[in-house]
Amino acid sequence: VVYTQSEILQREVYLFERLDSPNREPMKHLKAICFLRPTKENVELLVQELRRPKYSVYFIYFSNVISKSDVKALAEADEQEVVAEVQEFYGDYIAVNPHVFSLNLLGCCRGRSWDPAQLTRTTQGLTALLLSLKKCPMIRYQLSSELAKRLAECVKQVITKEYELFDFRRTEVPPLLLILDRSDDAITPLLNQWTYQAMVHELLGINNNRIDLSRVPGISKDLREVVLSAENDEFYANNMYLNFAEIGTNIKNLMEDFQRRKPKEQQKLESIADMKAFVENYPQFKKMSGTVSKHVTVVGELSRLVAERNLLEVSEVEQELACQSDHSSALQSVRRLLQSPRVSELDAARLVMLYALRYERHGSSGLPALLEELRSRGGSDRYRKLVAAVVEYGGKRVRGSDLFSPKDAVAITKQFLKGLKGIENVYTQHQPLLQETLDQLIKGKLKDSQYPYLGPNTLRDRPQDIIVFLIGGATYEEALTVFNLNRSNPGVRIVLGGTTIHNTRR
Repeated sequence: VVYTQSEILQREVYLFERLDSPNREPMKHLKAICFLRPTKENVELLVQELRRPKYSVYFIYFSNVISKSDVKALAEADEQEVVAEVQEFYGDYIAVNPHVFSLNLLGCCRGRSWDPAQLTRTTQGLTALLLSLKKCPMIRYQLSSELAKRLAECVKQVITKEYELFDFRRTEVPPLLLILDRSDDAITPLLNQWTYQAMVHELLGINNNRIDLSRVPGISKDLREVVLSAENDEFYANNMYLNFAEIGTNIKNLMEDFQRRKPKEQQKLESIADMKAFVENYPQFKKMSGTVSKHVTVVGELSRLVAERNLLEVSEVEQELACQSDHSSALQSVRRLLQSPRVSELDAARLVMLYALRYERHGSSGLPALLEELRSRGGSDRYRKLVAAVVEYGGKRVRGSDLFSPKDAVAITKQFLKGLKGIENVYTQHQPLLQETLDQLIKGKLKDSQYPYLGPNTLRDRPQDIIVFLIGGATYEEALTVFNLNRSNPGVRIVLGGTTIHNTRR
């Protein structure tokens, strides 16, 4: 995620090995750079390595704080004195976008409490992030979530214990860490997406910037897995937050530009100068050709899935469920789609989940009938159980905030105007709850009674540096929200993190 292999090669690193791979050849003429998480297993493997070193010198970098006792164990194992240096280089998390990070953890809880190993891992990831950004923050958390409070306390403990590491130059307004719980908004991860990055993750799945295209009909061998990274793909960087319709146009322009630059096949390479020009332009051309074929394939596959799964119609009903409050119309729409053979099993279940979250307490709830309908589609019982599980996870009983109803006249008018803004936005009218939470936070209006500070101190000024962390996973729709908030609020910097980055399947 950080480096491409060719970038590392340019730094004269020619061999890539894992510490745990068996039967590595001894190569005493090589120096080794080790980059490791300071886990018990890694320290143990390193101890064995140093007892019988395979390389001449070792430069060891840990991605987080390492205990004195572990350093001592390494020192005792290093009888041949091959270790040149040991450093802590905080990077114990995955940087997904310039303002988004993930810990790649799935299932961090057991019921409503932390899985202890995952709590430790999450605390480590968050403290490494703070150290790498050089922030010693004040902490606020979502009061309705026991998980959020627990994590806030664990992070605070590490900051207190490692106070020397966190002794950064004070800024006028201290940074703020806000810890939230996914269960407050279970709607967002269940919606189909229409901006490029979010859509790719929803329909194809992004895993550490890699996309698996092996299931695409007639895919060529070199496109079975592609990398989408804004760091070294200009087209992706410029289009990741744009709507699908705009991307279609931009792909067409990219193709045309490529056609214009194509070296003429019949071009005669007569002089040395011709050949030189050809060779000089060829790498650029090859790179562009790779970019074109990759994005054309990805966008082509997205279009195929949208048509095959009837997603325009499905998405319109999802948005209606998430953003409007006309129960009878919503119920009819969901019913109609459940009866359509073109709607997939997953999409049918997703619609029932959204309906259940939206109208679980409605007087004339049609949920039993919809569940029956799901079953009669010949689907497994698994999806019916999932509907119940989603409501138990993110239903009204557990939410600390009001997910659906706008609080005041201004909000209601805003929602009404948004509805009028034209049909082209019908697929993107939903705003994650995070939008409102951060908006309130930036304006200094986020209620202490719902999001208390940990400890006696509070922030007198509006926050400027905000790190928001979602226990139970963030989404690319929220990444887009944060991107837009950063753009529209100069002087405010928001970083978003989550235990994972969700799509509906996850």
